[in-house]
Amino acid sequence: MNEAVTLVEGAAERLSWLPDWGASLILLALGAAVAIAAHRLAFRMLTTFVAERSLFWRSLVSRTRGPTRLAVLIFVFSIVASAAPLTTGQADGIRHGLLVAFMILIGWAATTALHIWTVIYLRKFRLDSEDNLLARKHLTQMKIFERAGVTLLFVITIGAALMTFDGVRQYGVSLLASAGAAGLILGLAMQPVLANLVAGIQLAITQPIRLDDAIVVENEWGWVEEITATYVVVRLWDWRRLVLPLKYFIEKPFQNWTREGASIIGTVMLYVDHTAPVALMRAKLDELVRASPLWDGQVVNLQVSDAKEHVIEVRLLVSSSSSPRAWDLRCEMREKMIVWLAAEHPYALPRLRTDMGRQPAPDPRRHQEREERRAQPALRAAGA
Repeated sequence: MNEAVTLVEGAAERLSWLPDWGASLILLALGAAVAIAAHRLAFRMLTTFVAERSLFWRSLVSRTRGPTRLAVLIFVFSIVASAAPLTTGQADGIRHGLLVAFMILIGWAATTALHIWTVIYLRKFRLDSEDNLLARKHLTQMKIFERAGVTLLFVITIGAALMTFDGVRQYGVSLLASAGAAGLILGLAMQPVLANLVAGIQLAITQPIRLDDAIVVENEWGWVEEITATYVVVRLWDWRRLVLPLKYFIEKPFQNWTREGASIIGTVMLYVDHTAPVALMRAKLDELVRASPLWDGQVVNLQVSDAKEHVIEVRLLVSSSSSPRAWDLRCEMREKMIVWLAAEHPYALPRLRTDMGRQPAPDPRRHQEREERRAQPALRAAGA
């Protein structure tokens, strides 16, 4: 350190023919060039050294390129400032700037370390797995906590830097001491921000929603795409984005289709004639759903859920491993059941009883049964 100061003093003597401000400016520029060159060389050597080490050390080196460059610049400028021909005001200004830069360096390094730790922690969880409930839980928690931590570090860093200025420090002290009308107005103005910040912490702890959850909110269906410090972005089924404040999910009801798991039961409603062959429909549904790759092999059922004046209501229940697959399975079963009824049992489709025009062909089995019942008296008479 002393040798570096002596070297700068010697360089300042060689530039004594220039004005003090000119010599100081040249020394600062030379110091910045030396600092950047030294940092570049050291960074290459350090990158080569950690190339075969763990992911944490490789990430730490690659992510701290900016903070380490700033640290080297602060170190070199402090040496130049102590030996350059500066006036008292100029020296105080440079020292003040270096102090602010040092505070920014600490905040920057802390933010980078927090991000690296979050990324390393989340690498063990995979969102692309079939059962990603645990991964979405940890990902949501860490993303919210990381954003809250970054926000807190930013506020602390900026606040500490501003407090190095006398005017700002005195204003801050008087504001905290008075706790009067200005504090009340500031608190009222910050109420929405603070409410969303508290709601974000509640969401991270209780987790009524997680990233990639399938939800129904505001009569819209979609997936949770992003959770920030103040709002949630929901990607709707038609690629629109619905943006809601965080506190919405604390104060208002909504549907979460993947709260405990991704599997879900889909419902299909069919309206058919009272003469529809329910037993055959139940067997056909079982056949169709077992042939579909969208079915998860858990639930398949057909029930007559209501009988109305002109039709009966038939409810089909089929399950799938996720809500998008359940939607596709519902559409598939609805289409195939209607096609099968129209081809094999057209009399089962709903129609008005007063229609005297063209009628669907009757069921041949029912016709045969009626003929047999009509023939039974004659057969009994012949036997007697």
